[in-house]
Amino acid sequence: MIIPGKPANEIERLKAIESYQIDSWGAEQDFDELTLLAAEICQTPIALVTILGEDKQWFKSSFGTDLKESAREVAFCSHAILNDREIMVVNDARKDERFVNNPLVTGDTRIVFYAGVPLVNPEGYALGTICVIDHEEKDLSENQLRALRILGKQALHQIELRRKLQELEKANLALVEANTFIEKFAHRVAHDIKNPLTSIIMAADSIQKKFDSEGDDRSVRLINIALRSARNLVTYVDDMLDYSKKPASLLTAHETFELDELFERILPMLNAPQECKISLSNSAKIKSSKIALEQILLNLLSNSIRYNNKSQPEIELCFREDHSQYYFSVKDNGRGIEKDQLDKIFEEGFTSVEKDRFGKKGNGLGLDAVSSLVKKMQGKIHASSEIEKGTTISFSLPR
Repeated sequence: MIIPGKPANEIERLKAIESYQIDSWGAEQDFDELTLLAAEICQTPIALVTILGEDKQWFKSSFGTDLKESAREVAFCSHAILNDREIMVVNDARKDERFVNNPLVTGDTRIVFYAGVPLVNPEGYALGTICVIDHEEKDLSENQLRALRILGKQALHQIELRRKLQELEKANLALVEANTFIEKFAHRVAHDIKNPLTSIIMAADSIQKKFDSEGDDRSVRLINIALRSARNLVTYVDDMLDYSKKPASLLTAHETFELDELFERILPMLNAPQECKISLSNSAKIKSSKIALEQILLNLLSNSIRYNNKSQPEIELCFREDHSQYYFSVKDNGRGIEKDQLDKIFEEGFTSVEKDRFGKKGNGLGLDAVSSLVKKMQGKIHASSEIEKGTTISFSLPR
């Protein structure tokens, strides 16, 4: 008997086997069906799917035997994986110097005939074999050998499929953990934002009553604007908190609402200077994701204000619809965008080279997020601009 050597890549091969966690799979019908087919096609009493470990080989599936493993040093598969590109056929192990006096040949198992196909994974490591065994000297036809090779590919596909499923389960678990963290973080941030907002509302309420009793109409109007803005922000925070619990609903939770009502809700959040004129050209009843559309318009209108260099900024939200689409555009009379930048404004990481209206620079336009959100809603977005005449960002959403 000749004790087989180990492959040159043995350390890496064993690590590859460990990565599959095959010993945790248990019995599976898919592999049992392959060994049954192998035995039937090759007309042998025994067929196995084996995995060759460091000290032993164990059987992922066994047809025709109750054995579950054997020592590696006597395993026929230890020889088969050494030439991992070819099927190994032993017609009569009693006459083969590699297996003379092998206890699997001379003992109760009485292996005489063996044919094994190495299961070589995509990284080039032989994990084990699919093999057929008989107690008599035997030959296989070319068709039988071809069929055994095909069954070997199927066994390997099943092994690879289970590794992919394990990787997906791990990725899904990591995603669940990340979403849980985001939800907890959103709760904390919402709490931190709402507390001062509540204080602002309470203080503004008191000031409003004081000015109202004194007949100071101008101050009352200013306080009313502050109150409306603060209450809108509280509602906005609550909405975002709800969507943080179910992120997918940001896109899928459609509701019917009036565009002009959404527009009025957004205006106080824009912090627009008094001389800025913001208008809505047309309104209609819309059925879409209200919170997603609010995010898009809030960002676009904010940019039109921030990057406008005119003493009297003019911004118009235009709307139209047809039988299949809603069409929106945000037009301004600002400085415009250079053509070499216009082609990049929707790219991730794009940053404006210009200072905004408030003298700040480097915060970017955030249009990559807008573009991503529009595309996730199955819409399209486009920009056009003329220097010193203004910019128009147009996007469409399916009805």
